[in-house]
Amino acid sequence: MGLEQKLMEDMKSAMKAKEQLRLETIRGVRAQLKNAELSKGGSLTEEEVIEVLLSAAKKRKEAIEQYRLGGREDRAGVEAQELAIIETYLPAQMGAEEIARLVDEVIREVNAASAKDMGKVMGAVMPKVKGKADGKIVQQIVREKLAAL
Repeated sequence: MGLEQKLMEDMKSAMKAKEQLRLETIRGVRAQLKNAELSKGGSLTEEEVIEVLLSAAKKRKEAIEQYRLGGREDRAGVEAQELAIIETYLPAQMGAEEIARLVDEVIREVNAASAKDMGKVMGAVMPKVKGKADGKIVQQIVREKLAAL
């Protein structure tokens, strides 16, 4: 079963169980998927569906940050719950150790010698971790590894 079908099934079960937040979150994600389909002019591949889900998750993370800065912990909590729902549809995220090992491999592959090689390393790492790791975490690990060279 593809992600779109899973979203549809979960939306139906959320309706039956009267889980309002889950229902609204899934409806919002499905609307984003529909907009992406219309923009593309055809149906989405699984990778494109994951990209839309990642975008939705990123928006929630940014909103959580902003609400916390503004002292709106109530809204940050709602966004965190929505993020948790969206993350159930995303591939398993890589751990920091796994990312660090991958970054070490890429640094050796591209012969990075200093922090000036950040772009080369990030350019090689990001396609390998797409959908499986947060870009901010990857960037932080790359920066630390290059600073230690």
